[in-house]
Amino acid sequence: MENPDSILCLFPPYLRPLWGQALKEYRGLEEIRLRTGRQIIVRLRAGEYFLDGQGNLTRETGRARGVSGEELKDIWNQICRDSPYAYEDEIRQGFLTAAGGHRVGVAGQAVLEGDGRVRTMKHIASLNIRVAHEKKGAADRLLPSLYEKGRLCSTLLVSPPGCGKTTFLRDIVRQVSDGGPQGEGLTVGVVDERSEIAGCYMGVAQNDVGMRTDVLDACPKVYGMMMLIRSMAPQVVAIDELDGKEDAEALRRVASCGCKILATVHGTDMEDVGKKAFMRELLREGMFSRYIVLRKKDGCPEVAGIYDEEMKPCCGG
Repeated sequence: MENPDSILCLFPPYLRPLWGQALKEYRGLEEIRLRTGRQIIVRLRAGEYFLDGQGNLTRETGRARGVSGEELKDIWNQICRDSPYAYEDEIRQGFLTAAGGHRVGVAGQAVLEGDGRVRTMKHIASLNIRVAHEKKGAADRLLPSLYEKGRLCSTLLVSPPGCGKTTFLRDIVRQVSDGGPQGEGLTVGVVDERSEIAGCYMGVAQNDVGMRTDVLDACPKVYGMMMLIRSMAPQVVAIDELDGKEDAEALRRVASCGCKILATVHGTDMEDVGKKAFMRELLREGMFSRYIVLRKKDGCPEVAGIYDEEMKPCCGG
């Protein structure tokens, strides 16, 4: 949901005039970092800037405007709509998803349960607003490679952090769900553990993930995959950031139900992925028929290679 006003709505009215110039750069806006008593940092695709007292972007530390404890408290209350208790389940994970799909990271004093688990946070001192950008069409040139004779192939996206794996996954989900020249639309179940794929706000996807997609938001992948299969009968299951043998075992159960899989994993290349014990087993078992390796070149994410189940370059068709 590409809407600059959805960023303004995260700030109390008296602070909104500060953000005029930053929002003119909305397409390149990635993060807004707010720390009590520290300079406001705005990260654009073009680099890091500070916000000055007139709302201008500057690289000069001496001109940077800070954020007071009272202002940060007002911003936090605005984001939570004056009801932080309603967001405790999200806050205990260190973030919440706001209207527009923007993800707000939170740091402060942890409040613990008797067993040492985090119950919530108080005395919020830092906020990191990660701006949601959909980038529809990001997967256009990938789609022909992900189908064989009109049938979707289970696909793994391999990427270092910051190279667009979630962006590509989101657009693949949308196009697989809606259908197109490569194949008919399929029912997709998304387990969105970190609320980054669909960007759900109050259960409703803020990003376009397709007309046939159901989202299980803020649920651990290892539980959510089978929950979706039992409740929504998806033909495709999509998850982000595979990590560990429990995720691998859940994938095996999904595959045994006849579902195709769309997933991502951190790694620089296929050799790097193969160093992870749980992934080495999945590769050997032939869990995936397509592998997409991403990288960043000149600051922009790009596809480094597409491979079939035998690790041979795949051109699609």
